[in-house]
Amino acid sequence: MNGIMQEIFKNILTSKVYEAAIETPLEEALVISAELNNRVLLKREDLQPVFSFKLRGAYNKIAHLTATEKQQGVITASAGNHAQGVAFSAQKLGLKALIVMPATTPQIKIDAVRAYGAEIVLHGDNYSEAAVQCHEIMKKTGMTYIHPFDDKLVIAGQGTVADELLRQSAGKLDAVFVPVGGGGLISGIAAYLKTLSPQIKVIGVEPVDSDAMYQSLQAGKRISLESIGIFADGVAVREVGKLTFELCRQYVDEIIRVNTDELCGAIKSIYQATRSIVEPAGALGVAGLKQYVQTHKIKNQTLVAINSGANMNFERLRYVSERTQTGAGRESLFAVTIPEKPGALRHFCSHLLDTIDITEFNYRLADRNLAQLFLGVSIGTGQQREEFSERLDRDGYKTIDLTDNELAKTHLRYMIGGRAAEATGERLFRFWFPERPGALTRFLADMRDDWNISLFHYRSQGGEFGRVLIGLEIPDLEEPALKNFFDQLGYHYFEETNDPAYQLFLQSPEPAQKKELNAKR
Repeated sequence: MNGIMQEIFKNILTSKVYEAAIETPLEEALVISAELNNRVLLKREDLQPVFSFKLRGAYNKIAHLTATEKQQGVITASAGNHAQGVAFSAQKLGLKALIVMPATTPQIKIDAVRAYGAEIVLHGDNYSEAAVQCHEIMKKTGMTYIHPFDDKLVIAGQGTVADELLRQSAGKLDAVFVPVGGGGLISGIAAYLKTLSPQIKVIGVEPVDSDAMYQSLQAGKRISLESIGIFADGVAVREVGKLTFELCRQYVDEIIRVNTDELCGAIKSIYQATRSIVEPAGALGVAGLKQYVQTHKIKNQTLVAINSGANMNFERLRYVSERTQTGAGRESLFAVTIPEKPGALRHFCSHLLDTIDITEFNYRLADRNLAQLFLGVSIGTGQQREEFSERLDRDGYKTIDLTDNELAKTHLRYMIGGRAAEATGERLFRFWFPERPGALTRFLADMRDDWNISLFHYRSQGGEFGRVLIGLEIPDLEEPALKNFFDQLGYHYFEETNDPAYQLFLQSPEPAQKKELNAKR
């Protein structure tokens, strides 16, 4: 072992971590194991007192400070989890703490740091900008700086995770997947594992939009990213540490990158396995593990993912849930063009969608020739998507695969609609459709051919019944027939034609308004 390795290894064995942190369990994720045909174990660092592994490194560093350094108080910059680790440690040791956090830090992390008695300064949009401000304050106050990752004692504190892994598994592991931000956790884990069990692969996982370690290792030198994504705020680091870079270059086998959809899919997988919700950065290990298994066709191995943190903003769950299906490979999105005429939608659904779960269906009347559908279906793999798209093409439907289209997934799916100048005599209804294949087809099959659908919106919510909004062009004289149709159908519904929100944003202009619009054109 070289000098740095020897020092870190010794510091791991003599750490003071367990004065504050706990030894977290190594649990088998049976659901994920069955899905991937491998034995998948989760290292539950989300169960630490501050819900993150960061407590290990922060406490180990602060506990080793001199009396003079402790008296000056401690200061750090952090996107949240290290901040909580420093604040918790300072409170336990009776020290003053000041934390500089990015203004984009989730509120749950800000509140937690305040709860531990630390002073907070919000500055910048990411860790790197907060770090600059932190150093300015440190120069003025003389407080002792606690680095989030590029420090031997911090790295050693994180490295105690590896010591636990070997004891809990008897060393019978094939690979460990570690979230990577600045590199402290993976440096400590890799240094320890490669010393005692070099056959175990250590694989880092980064988001594609915060991949400073990946790019640095590819370039053979530290790279400073021009911009970084903040969805996985816990690893949103512009530049990795000098020490962590060198340790990763020597001891880490590989760094892989995952996208936002894969992260969201991993959050769901962890929830299904543990009934716990981790933050995006905390799901990196599982997301990378799943990608690695699928890419390399790995089977019958024992794989570990580090669940690094669970400081998730509740409000973010809505976004995560929306992106989970595509991230888990269970949903594909398409734009489909069909003829705009009564019966065309029924024909489309009865021939192509009767045996496929529809996850999303958006449509608004635009003209009288062609209709544009935004369609989500429960088809996952690239081959299945391609086959479904080819099937639509063979049947004469122009199709665009939007599954990987960020604009469509983030914005356009919520913006389809608006007023329809062509719609006449439109009536609006809210329905509760049973969540089963064929529910939409049954509705269309029983509907009269001369009733035209002018609006349709549905998104699967995971319940027994789906909420559906439908606009129908129906002559006034057809009221008895319409009521009879609804009664025979048996679906619960409300009419919303007189709802003020509908009238403001969706209802077609009145004839006088149409004339005025045409005159302006």
